[in-house]
Parts: sequence; structure tokens; C-alpha cells
Amino acid sequence: MSKRRIEIMDTTLRDGEQTSTVSFSASEKLTIAKLLLEELKVDRIEIASARVSEGEFQAVKSITDWAAEHNYLDKVEVLTFVDKGVSIKWMNEAGAKVQNLLTKGSLNHLTHQLKKTSNQHFKEISETIALALEHDIITNVYLEDWSNGMRNSKAYVYEFLDFLKTQDVARIMLPDTLGVLTPEESYNFVKEIKETYPNLHFDFHAHNDYDLGVSNAIEGLKAGADGLHLTVNGMGERAGNAPMSSTIAVINDFMPDIETGVNEKVLYTVSKLVENFSGVMIPANKPIVGANVFTQTAGIHADGDNKNNLYFSDLMPERFGRTRQYALGKSSGKANIQKNLQQLGLQLNDEDLKKVTQRIIELGDKKQVVTKEDLPYIISDVLDRTYEEKIKVNSYVLTHSKGLKPSTTVSITIEDETFEEHAQGDGQYDAFMNAVKMIFKSKKIVLPSLIDYAVRIPPGSNSDALCETIITWKNRDKEFKTRGLDSDQTVSAIKATEKMLNIIVS
Repeated sequence: MSKRRIEIMDTTLRDGEQTSTVSFSASEKLTIAKLLLEELKVDRIEIASARVSEGEFQAVKSITDWAAEHNYLDKVEVLTFVDKGVSIKWMNEAGAKVQNLLTKGSLNHLTHQLKKTSNQHFKEISETIALALEHDIITNVYLEDWSNGMRNSKAYVYEFLDFLKTQDVARIMLPDTLGVLTPEESYNFVKEIKETYPNLHFDFHAHNDYDLGVSNAIEGLKAGADGLHLTVNGMGERAGNAPMSSTIAVINDFMPDIETGVNEKVLYTVSKLVENFSGVMIPANKPIVGANVFTQTAGIHADGDNKNNLYFSDLMPERFGRTRQYALGKSSGKANIQKNLQQLGLQLNDEDLKKVTQRIIELGDKKQVVTKEDLPYIISDVLDRTYEEKIKVNSYVLTHSKGLKPSTTVSITIEDETFEEHAQGDGQYDAFMNAVKMIFKSKKIVLPSLIDYAVRIPPGSNSDALCETIITWKNRDKEFKTRGLDSDQTVSAIKATEKMLNIIVS
């Protein structure tokens, strides 16, 4: 079956940059442009609006200089205006060769914003197109507010298109400027126009105000649209534009008669780069590129994946340069943990696995996600318990105030007897130890000396990472180590100390 090839135009650097608070530097724009064209392999990129600023001019100039050297200049587009040639002059100086001319696609915009008749508007558009031709600039035309034009002033839209078919225009762009269309309207409006003007090239430009951007883009393709406008991470004004990643995945999986040139393997790489440059974080649950979308949390899912990949679908992470993850937390089962152990090259027997599973569930009640990198620390902590637990640190209060010495109040049970003591120290842990020493002095038990104190966190962790404290003790001539694990450094040291107390009385 022959496939219909559609064009994908990425407008992250123009429409996507209209995301509130986002402004790419010239070097960032050039880097993104290169990645979009050379790696992601979109057909075209819209990189800026003409006349915005000197910085924007320099960004466009750097991209067009690079594009000219690498034969991409006809793929680089700039939004321009019907402004008596000012935009054309700007484009000439910036080295751009394709203009996306912004015009009025609804009678409402024409009447109330421009305050002109259709003939006046068309005449000025014609003059702008002619001037572009004189400077070897290709023209595409945006029909701004086209969606409302089709709803409320369809006769004007057709009058406009009848005019445009007489002009030297490469593409006509149909934007749902305010993101108001339903999928049914997207299909019907595009289909009606394609059937009326079968020889003209139409791009569909969806916004996401009702979270219908992908659906509307797909319906536009079903209706015969020749191209789509998308943005990385769905960036754009208000709720953004139809996102590149989801739209491409849907086309590849559910539209066998349509093909694009986009390399889906690079979607995640581009997404993360744009996230870093823009400062707009990708939601964890965003399809295709979100942190959690290929992560199984429930133990039953990991178990099913072990049994003939029961929870796999065609949406495999490897397609996008990613891998499946198995979250560790209170919802984890042994299957989740086994999957993570496999990735680390570790094995546990059933009894030890049960202990580790229980410890992860306990930690999950305090810390939402335990990472794969935490596992070796948890294993060493759990399997280090070779003593009978006779001493329990029941509770403690740690205080640290500016200008006052840190203090601790602690409650400890030794076999069946409970003691409570308060002490100060040079730090919270020192205060805790002083209180513990007072309790054990009353029991005529001498505590070993602390001779080394080391703290580790898993590589690549952040501020809520699990923290492993390893304390080396000396009891007469014998040295031994105990470990404690918690997301709080002082608490992990207290847990290591509790182990020490049990060892010396066992």
C-alpha cells in the first residue's frame, strides 16, 4: 500500500517560544535548529518572527548562515507581516528565504483589528507576495483565526482562498489560533477545504487549549491536510501547541497510510534539550517523553512483564531511545525488585528478597520513590542485621537553633526497661550520643569509641535521596562497622548507632 507523505513543520523556536517566561538565546536557537533538521529530520522549521528585536535578528542570521552552508535554507521559515515591505527587508538582511505571511483568516479579525475590507487586505497581501518574489523569497500564508472564520464567516474564508489560488503561494496554513475546534470540526473544515481546492497545499496548525491538540491534528490529517505544525514538548502560547512526540507516535502506530520523515528515536533527546534550554519542565506523566511513562509501579505489572510481557504494548520505550523502569516504593512487589536487581547484576535468595521487599515498602511510606541506585544500600542495611534486637530507640527530639547548642531528648528500651534522657552537644548527633551515653552509664555499660563516620548517597541523586551512614567503632581492641539508611542523614546515623548498641549487648 502506497503511503501519503506529509510535511512536519516544527515551530518550537517561533510559536513555542511564546510560552510564558521562555526566551532562547541565539546559540540555543542554533543548537535546537541543527538538532531538529539533522537528527529529528523534520521537513521545515519556523524559527522567529520578523522585526522582534536585535537579538532575534542575530539568532536568525546565525541559523540562516549555517543553513545556507548545509543546504537547509529552504527549510528555514520566518513569520512575517503585511507591513509594506518592512518584514521583507528584515528577512533579506537576516538571510532568510521563506516567509510565513500572517494574514486575517476571519472576518471578525479583519473588521475589528485591521478595520479594512477584504479587497484592501487582499491588495496589500498581493503586493507583499510580489515584493517577496522580487527578492527570491518563497511565501507561505497563515490564515490567522481560520477556525473561527470557518465557524462564523465561511464566505469570507472562501473569498480569501479564491484570491490566494491566484497568487504565487507555496503553502496555505490553517491555524486553530485559539484552540477552540473539536476533532469533528477539524475533520469537517479541512475536508471541505481540501475537496474544494485539491491542488493547493494546506498545513494544519493545532493549539491545545482543550487538550485536543493531538486529536485535532490527527483528524486534520484524515481529512487530507498536507502538513502539520508541531512543537517540542507542546510548547506554545497559553496551553501550547500540538506536541511533536505524541502526534508522531500516533501517526506511526495508527495511521498506516501516512508517513513522515521524523526520526522518533531522537524525540526524547530533543525533548530533554528543549526542557533544559527553556526551563519549562516536562510533566512526569507527559506521554512519550515524561519521566514516568515507561515506569511500572505496581508489582503485578512487573510480574506480568516477567510472564510473557503481559503489560507491554506497541508503545515500547526503546523506540524513543528510552528503557522501561520498575519503580520501587510501597506499591512494589518482589517482581519490581527482581527487575531492578537484574539491571544491577545482583541476585538474592527468596528469604533475603522478602526482607528487602519489606524494607522498601517501609521506606516507600516515608519517601515516594526509592531508586534503583538505592538498592545496594538497602540490601547492605537489611542483610547487616545478624543480631538479636534487644535494644530499641523508641523516639527522639532533635533541636538545632541559631545561637543555642543543639540538644536531644531520647527514649530507649533496653530489653523490658525504658529510659529517657536529655543532653546537649556540638551537633545533633553529638547531642544524641551524649544522651545515649548517660543512659548506658546508668546501666554500667561502656560504649565503644567512634573512630570513623562516613556518609554516602547514590550517584546522581537529589536532595531527597536515601543516605547511608557507615560508622566504625572500636570496642577495646576490636573494630566493627554498622550501617544506617534513611533519607535524613542524622536519622541514618542514629539507625547505625542502634545497630551498634544491639551488637555490644548481644
